[in-house]
Amino acid sequence: MQLFTHPACLEHHTGSAHVESPQRLAVILQALREACPDLDWRQAPRASREHLLRVHTPELLDRVLAPVSSGLLALDPDTVVSPGSAEAALRAAGAGIAAVDAVLGGQARRAFCAVRPPGHHATASTAMGFCLLNNIVIAARHALDAHGLRRVAIVDFDVHHGNGTQAIFESEPRVAYASSHQSPLYPGTGARRETGCGNVFNAPLPPGADGGAFCAVWEKELLPALNAFAPQLLFISAGFDGHRRDPLADLRLEVEDFAWLSQALVALSRRRCGGRIVSMLEGGYDLTALADSCLAHVKALRQPDPEP
Repeated sequence: MQLFTHPACLEHHTGSAHVESPQRLAVILQALREACPDLDWRQAPRASREHLLRVHTPELLDRVLAPVSSGLLALDPDTVVSPGSAEAALRAAGAGIAAVDAVLGGQARRAFCAVRPPGHHATASTAMGFCLLNNIVIAARHALDAHGLRRVAIVDFDVHHGNGTQAIFESEPRVAYASSHQSPLYPGTGARRETGCGNVFNAPLPPGADGGAFCAVWEKELLPALNAFAPQLLFISAGFDGHRRDPLADLRLEVEDFAWLSQALVALSRRRCGGRIVSMLEGGYDLTALADSCLAHVKALRQPDPEP
């Protein structure tokens, strides 16, 4: 398994009171170095403008990648850029592209991208919800366009619905999108009736839902839908803000719930796409819960595949 990251992702600053802080990535990297010293670490390259234009409008790119000379610039009440943000965003998007190339090129069976800023709220034309570029969509588009895949699936277990990912791909039959998320909660999308062209599968959970409810919707609804879609590559928007300690939501998940789903997704990928997974960090804002949950996710991704 390969892990893609870059020091530039620590230089995207959002202000001392903002929960989407560099410390999020720092605690993850420390936990992975200590617990998994034999991980294959790779430096994320920059995404090219050509890659980004497959997903985003030129106007969005001009806005989020514009130089910031000093201080902080608020794009909306939640989404901030600083002098280091453009480079961080390019490296975060580039990590997903490089991970796709590595997994489809046979250099790794699975890859995890430990990057920030996150991406799944960014639409084709709007940065929002802490997200500048939609990293997982850029990676999936690369798999379709550069590698010629016919079916890819995006799994999103962040506590917030990935409105940007859904909006960009809801009319794209080659992409399945499956999401569990708290509802009501920001950004207010993700109802069951939102089904795209038959490729979108939403399972909203009420505030206070615990790991039993979370695992049940995946086991009974979302995993069977993904299995039926039979993706050639599985993408994961890995958000850990459903943990009971997280300050931004009200689900009651534990580390063991993220571990269970991660293991189930590995098993699904073995059945359908040769074990191939590209996972990218999204949310998670309690530092202890984030580090522990992310570590459990990576350990599941590192499970050796059985001998044929």
